Amino acid sequence: MNSPSLTVLFDGGCPLCSREIGHYRKLTSLVPIQWFDITCDDLMLRQFGVKREDAMAEFHVFDDKGQLHKGADGFVVLWQALPYYCWLASISRILHLLPLMRKFYTHFARWHFKRRCQSGFCS
Repeated sequence: MNSPSLTVLFDGGCPLCSREIGHYRKLTSLVPIQWFDITCDDLMLRQFGVKREDAMAEFHVFDDKGQLHKGADGFVVLWQALPYYCWLASISRILHLLPLMRKFYTHFARWHFKRRCQSGFCS
């Protein structure tokens, strides 16, 4: 297998997140992507220099150059690599939708992080 073009860190303890990532994973047979569930892979977090709390607070994607893309930006980078979604990444960029997407994602991420932490899953 080729070395991964993307590395995705996701919250496998979040049902919505898991369903979405599960859907994306079905589309990646030709796209080299590594998927890491942050709820069961602390070693990987350390290797990437990411704190568990930061990973729980926001979606993280590393590109093939090792550059980190977080939140909505991470989704756009992921979509660009996926069949059936690359058009969505292009439209997001062409129409300059990223600022709006960041705003919505930030609100969701704060709510999600607060909810998960109240359950004791963010430490």
